[in-house]
Amino acid sequence: MILQSTWFFLWGLLWAIFFMTDGFDFGIGMLYPFIGKTEQDKCSMIAAMGPLWDGNEVWLITAGGVTFAAFPIVYATLFSSLYTAFMLILFALILRGVSFEFRNKIDNPAWRSIWDKCIFIGSVVPALLFGVAFANIFQGIPLDADHLFQGNFLTLLNPYALLGGIVFVVLFLVHGALWLAARTEGKLHRRAVSAANIIWPVTVLAAVAFLAYSAIATNLYVNYFAYPLLFVIIVLAVAGLLTVKLFILKRAYFKAWFASAIVIVSATFFGVAGLFPNLLPSSINSEYSLSAFNASSSPLTLKIMLVVVLIFVPLVLAYQIWAYTLFKDKITKQDLEHERVY
Repeated sequence: MILQSTWFFLWGLLWAIFFMTDGFDFGIGMLYPFIGKTEQDKCSMIAAMGPLWDGNEVWLITAGGVTFAAFPIVYATLFSSLYTAFMLILFALILRGVSFEFRNKIDNPAWRSIWDKCIFIGSVVPALLFGVAFANIFQGIPLDADHLFQGNFLTLLNPYALLGGIVFVVLFLVHGALWLAARTEGKLHRRAVSAANIIWPVTVLAAVAFLAYSAIATNLYVNYFAYPLLFVIIVLAVAGLLTVKLFILKRAYFKAWFASAIVIVSATFFGVAGLFPNLLPSSINSEYSLSAFNASSSPLTLKIMLVVVLIFVPLVLAYQIWAYTLFKDKITKQDLEHERVY
């Protein structure tokens, strides 16, 4: 049970790191058509995430790989049940990556306009659908005794799930705006700060609504009342949100971004902690739920994987910390003189 519990925690941690890192990329992409007023603004926005976005998505691959290796039944059920949602996310991610590369291949405003729209679509779709997917997991998916999904894509677009999608969108918008505020200058910087200030209260309202709705639509709070120490996660999320605003007022934008990262990690673990030990709870019958204990790989597999993770994940983290440190400075006009900005 210790191995299964450890891997349940690691599973949640990998998803949290992905949302924390790639979240600001999604946020910048969603802000792209609204605060990118000039070609220089747009190039600066792409440059702000250019050296980092593909490395951030390594965590998505890792989270998916861990699900497949540690909880193969969950992987099979999850990707068949949410097949349409995950395919839309995949196509959107491909579209976004292609757009970064293609928009500057032809010096034509119409050509760039097409790919600029694709950057927006390739950012808002994953942000929204990841929130929808995880909110559905939190409230339970209609799985029968054979772990078959009894529903369709529209089943997933229920009010609680859509609220979860909105929460992800606004969290990522603030995260992206703060990254831009920290790394840009001039009018773009001021628009990014303004966007963060405007979206912050919306984020607070959405987060409060989601916490309240979770008490009605899910069983997440069962674990919290059984183990009151878990409420620290919610306290961290609330404290992080308040700290974001405090650092914005102090114009400490990197600190505000780190506070936003804490909010995103806490929001992810709010659901993960409430789910334990379930990975895919069934809304039809709790006995049909897939948990860390009835859907895991063999103990030997989990042991071998744990050794691999303990060796390589710190290396990846060290590399990413180095990369973020390397690209922490303000983006200047000189940085945009080259044809490729990342």
